[in-house]
Amino acid sequence: MRTITFNELRRIKDSLPSGSMHRIADELGLNVDTVRNFFGGHHFKEGKSVGIHLESGPDGGLVMLDDTIVLDKALKILDELNISLRKDDFVEQSADI
Repeated sequence: MRTITFNELRRIKDSLPSGSMHRIADELGLNVDTVRNFFGGHHFKEGKSVGIHLESGPDGGLVMLDDTIVLDKALKILDELNISLRKDDFVEQSADI
């Protein structure tokens, strides 16, 4: 399990180049709306829930991610484009929380 702030998750999404949602969906075999839901979307007619849990709080609240594969793909895309995000912006916690 990984925990980050909602605002950080949105900042990652907003930093991605055009077409990234489709690329991530294609690489993972997911519906593009499912990928959008991972980043805070509400496209449940076509997409599925993605195992994120929201908790209210400062900086948009906390997002607990059951599976980080979509986030990992997004960070890989940013890395490929040399778009750096500070790693200390993330709050990582173990699954026993």
